Amino acid sequence: MVDDDARLRALLQRFLAEQGFRVTAAADAAAARAALASFAFDLIVLDVMMPGESGLALTESLRRAGHDVPILMLTARGEPDDRIAGFEHGVDDYLPKPFDPRELALRIRTILRRAAPPAAATPAAPIQLGLLWFDPERAELRGPDGPVRLTGGEAALLAALARRAGEVLAREEIAAALGTPEAGERAIDVQVTRLRRKIEPDPREPRFLQTIRHRGYVLRPGP
Repeated sequence: MVDDDARLRALLQRFLAEQGFRVTAAADAAAARAALASFAFDLIVLDVMMPGESGLALTESLRRAGHDVPILMLTARGEPDDRIAGFEHGVDDYLPKPFDPRELALRIRTILRRAAPPAAATPAAPIQLGLLWFDPERAELRGPDGPVRLTGGEAALLAALARRAGEVLAREEIAAALGTPEAGERAIDVQVTRLRRKIEPDPREPRFLQTIRHRGYVLRPGP
């Protein structure tokens, strides 16, 4: 958890520990980088407005470096455009301040469940996307040169679409499948745009992840 508010940091660290989570706290981006260099984390809870490097800048830097750990952003700025900016930078979920700590714990559990492999379900077969192959069970995308890095949100989005390949999914259905029903249509569009950059030969003319006007999106696998 990264937040420059010492009181909030201590309160949330204690509360989340009581909920069964192991929490490492950092006061700023520099301390977060030091922790990330030493440990592998399941999730980052990150404040937007901090002295020095902001949460958005840290997120963008981590994504560029190939870190795919899920990120839940905390911010006092809860306007739609601010949430969209967070998703554009690679954030997986967004919680505006002030918030109930119980909601934070629920969102963390939702993200971790989403990132974990399904317990006992019928395995979904890998699908082909041109030169790429995606395994929904492993949430793994591979190409001729090896694994293609996906953020937690991108992997969850592709898995949700892959499990219903050929079906048109409304944005609301996609948001519900991702565990973020409040995300809004623009947030889903941003996630789709980011994913297309990873799977499409030409994101401007998508072959596999297609927009169905006034209805939603459909994933059409193929060579």
